[in-house]
Amino acid sequence: MQLMNLPSFLWLWKIAAWSMGFSLLAYLLLAVTGTWMFAARSTKQPRPKWLRSFHLVTGTVMATLVILLMGIGLVGTLGYYGNLGHSAHLPAGLAVVALVLVSVASGLQIGPKHPWARPLHIGTNIVLFAGFAIVLLTGWTIVQKYLPKV
Repeated sequence: MQLMNLPSFLWLWKIAAWSMGFSLLAYLLLAVTGTWMFAARSTKQPRPKWLRSFHLVTGTVMATLVILLMGIGLVGTLGYYGNLGHSAHLPAGLAVVALVLVSVASGLQIGPKHPWARPLHIGTNIVLFAGFAIVLLTGWTIVQKYLPKV
């Protein structure tokens, strides 16, 4: 019961798969660079000048990819089914988007004037790990619905 007049949604799911893969790579890079910055700060060691910029750019890329994934999911589901809410993937995905936005907002506030921002940023990113895991698991079941039966 495909509602949009498109030959196939496979192209949309390919974009989503690549976006998810790159989101996870960005998350891994953010974990490594964030841990590096935290360790340098804790031990009062100097950190490379490029590290913070790289962390910010990578975070921007990940946030953009997650929002792209949300858009693909909404358009694809509405186009295929005509409505939303067919699985736990929707609330899991919306939770991940919310966590990413909290992470971005708190990360940009980190500094001496906002002592609450760093623990919120770090805690949000720890929870985001579980969010990504749930989105991966629920997304895999969604992908199985759209793959052609062989």
